[in-house]
Amino acid sequence: MKIHLIISGLLLLSIRGFAQAPAANPFIRENYNKFEYQIPMRDGINLFTAVYVPKDASATKKYPVLMQRTPYSCRPYGPDQFPPRRLGPSEIIMRDKYIIVYQDVRGRWMSEGIFQEMTPHLAVKKSKTDVDESTDTYDTVDWLVKNIPNNNGKVGQWGISYPGFYASAGTLSGHPALVASSPQAPMADLWRDDSYHNGVFLIPHNFNFYPYFTNRTDGKPTKEPSKTEFTYGTEDGYDFFLKLGPMKNSQKAGLYGGKDPYWNGNLEHPNYDEFWQTRNILPHLKGIKHAVMIVGGWYDAEDLHGIFKTYAAIEKQNPGIYNILVAGPWTHGGWNDTGDQLGSVNFGQKTGPYFQENIERKFFAYFLKGEGDAKFPEAQVFETGTNQWRTFDAWPPKAAVEKNLYLQPGGKLSFETPAKTTGFDEFVSDPAKPVPFSETISLDMNRDYMVEDQRFAARRPDVLTFQTDMLDKDVTLAGNLQVNLKVSTTGTDADWMVKLVDVYPGDAKDNSNTAKNEKMSGFQQMIRHDGFRGKFREDKTNPKPFQPGEVADVNYELFDILHTFKKGHRIMVQVQSTMFPLYDRNPQKFVPNIHNAGEADFQKATHRVHGGSLLKVRVIE
Repeated sequence: MKIHLIISGLLLLSIRGFAQAPAANPFIRENYNKFEYQIPMRDGINLFTAVYVPKDASATKKYPVLMQRTPYSCRPYGPDQFPPRRLGPSEIIMRDKYIIVYQDVRGRWMSEGIFQEMTPHLAVKKSKTDVDESTDTYDTVDWLVKNIPNNNGKVGQWGISYPGFYASAGTLSGHPALVASSPQAPMADLWRDDSYHNGVFLIPHNFNFYPYFTNRTDGKPTKEPSKTEFTYGTEDGYDFFLKLGPMKNSQKAGLYGGKDPYWNGNLEHPNYDEFWQTRNILPHLKGIKHAVMIVGGWYDAEDLHGIFKTYAAIEKQNPGIYNILVAGPWTHGGWNDTGDQLGSVNFGQKTGPYFQENIERKFFAYFLKGEGDAKFPEAQVFETGTNQWRTFDAWPPKAAVEKNLYLQPGGKLSFETPAKTTGFDEFVSDPAKPVPFSETISLDMNRDYMVEDQRFAARRPDVLTFQTDMLDKDVTLAGNLQVNLKVSTTGTDADWMVKLVDVYPGDAKDNSNTAKNEKMSGFQQMIRHDGFRGKFREDKTNPKPFQPGEVADVNYELFDILHTFKKGHRIMVQVQSTMFPLYDRNPQKFVPNIHNAGEADFQKATHRVHGGSLLKVRVIE
């Protein structure tokens, strides 16, 4: 949803604004004709659509349609204007030739109508005015196969991030010509994807995005991007957001001015209320008949929830359909890059080109052109730690055995059941001095933080660390992780951040991309993390304060991994209450809406993690 480079191939979009478009890719101009249409929807609204048709298309050489519906623009506009990079999901697919289609979704850019963020799906439609993304997809597909000459009657769709949501919603269209869909890093439930993580608010992720996303709110089509520009006065995001203070200060004149409807919607709805519930596409992913391929990255800082929950929802609610999962060592959309490294971590091979050539290309070629075969594994996933592709006939793997990792007082972490579950470890959390989520100085959610060395955090007194002895054999964890904490606090609210970390041995050698200021000796690679706002521990719709000193259960999910902690390494779990400014600060005093909290509400508190706390994992033995 919010990334430095939107990966449509047509649009080079920075959240800092639009750079001047470079020259068109000569291959596209030489091999494709471009047409622009306003395609009518059933309620009379027209959606702007750019169609690129191979020049050699004919009655004897017909091509399938491959479509992306996007809120990020079909730029460049004009039938004589061609994009600078590529068409379609990859350059390989562009050169294989398809009829490539891009559409501005309802209410965005050159399309008519009113935009809704994560358009709520209408399960029951009673009239032509009952429209959503499934009906817009149906009407678009229907128009394309009936009006674009020399198409073969088959349509596929793909999209990354926000366009991934439209691909998911489009699977519900039911049009018989739609035979293949690939939601990639799809948004699925904003309260769990891009806006909030279990109630903790993602500050830079949202703050940096909405001024540039709000290019139109008046329903009038436009070719022009937002002219909104904000001067931070610093490149230090930690310093900027700390000085900003409570989130209500973001609405002062000079920042948002209280006028951005999407930003305001986030702040007005901190609980998982109807506002968010209606925007959750997952319960509606039913009745899908065609082939689906979900794609995502282990290090997607934005839409991990959407990747694995979309796959699981389709799998559960559409038994027997062709639904497969692909996951690699990628950030958000990183399969369009080389995918051989991230930060100081090297994956030993170019996983992006491998996916493009051996998975994505073959998926669309088979279902849209009838080329090759459909012998794809149920789950094709890259195992980090050992750096190898693996295949499974189910995800999570059936062979994975559930085990508990016990967080024992004194900092020990073990698969062995402790003899007693008494005792605790404690730390003082001060909202005025939150734990940084990264050592990198940036205003953004820099992508490398997902594997960043965590020694800077482990050395702080407000971060608890629990680690195993040195491993005497490889330990491979697969699937999702469940946090089960027993906690108490001297305050009435608290956030709980849990990180799973791979601790390298002291004799680990640097690799070719180890950062100058880092050493792989003793490197603490973050494998998975997430946060949880404690007041939602019983009900995410109705927050409840903590009773000071009372032990309470805080249970939540950390999303899927496939990682091997190698022999000689250690497994570490870190527990803290702040990861700033990735997540907003909890005042640690119960406030119904934290975004309305004032300076006086923020206070120090002592938090305890009690014996009996554990992490539920799955081990492939």
